[in-house]
Amino acid sequence: MILAGGAGTRLAEETDARPKPMVEIGGRPLLWHIMRRYADHGFNEFLIALGYKGEVAKRYFLDYYELSGDVAVDLTSGEARATVGPSEPWMVHLCDTGLHTNTGGRIKHLEPLLSDERFLLTYGDGLADVDLHELVRSHLAQGRIATLTVVRPPTRFGMVRFEDDRVASFAEKTAAGDEWINGGFMVFEPDVFRYLDGPETSLEADALERLAAEGQLAGYRHEGFWQCMDSLRDKRVLEQLWHDGDAPWMR
Repeated sequence: MILAGGAGTRLAEETDARPKPMVEIGGRPLLWHIMRRYADHGFNEFLIALGYKGEVAKRYFLDYYELSGDVAVDLTSGEARATVGPSEPWMVHLCDTGLHTNTGGRIKHLEPLLSDERFLLTYGDGLADVDLHELVRSHLAQGRIATLTVVRPPTRFGMVRFEDDRVASFAEKTAAGDEWINGGFMVFEPDVFRYLDGPETSLEADALERLAAEGQLAGYRHEGFWQCMDSLRDKRVLEQLWHDGDAPWMR
């Protein structure tokens, strides 16, 4: 499951006409990149929880098959013929979950499609090179209702350490100490739905906080690449990695 319903207001230059998960990196929507990461680990069925401008994602996937190859158009008759190219073997469920629905409410909305199965979930606005097989193994080994991938984000500025008035050390964009944050990429047992209610339910405040308090939230520490896309600066970072042929999430 991928949460793809937010408006992405901090990226307004890109999201006035499309939801944040449909902002492109290297000519492909961020959502596609996330799905490729899962598919590379053998996960090929996706529930996309849509909200803000969900029709953009629907149109992209409706056209995906025909536009994956070449198209010949007879301009006299208007007849078109498509030669379908290679395409991913994905089953994609594009589900409207409400314009203003909160994160937990979006998940609850999709409960009937899951048939009491364990499922993986992430947000539609971040990329990482998380080993999803190891994540699932960690989840099963710890035996909790939920497992959350946690990351140590880089600082946005260089870290300076002083000795008197002398700069003793400088480190550009190092990890932020021993602090860990929610990096997305979660695994849930069906029991998580007992912690979710109506459209206003927050996954983070209403479910994850309660699960942690009850000892039912495990953590999977990810020390590798992780980057959210909250700003144009973040988008440029991801674009540059793609342009340089050094996109860690595609390895």
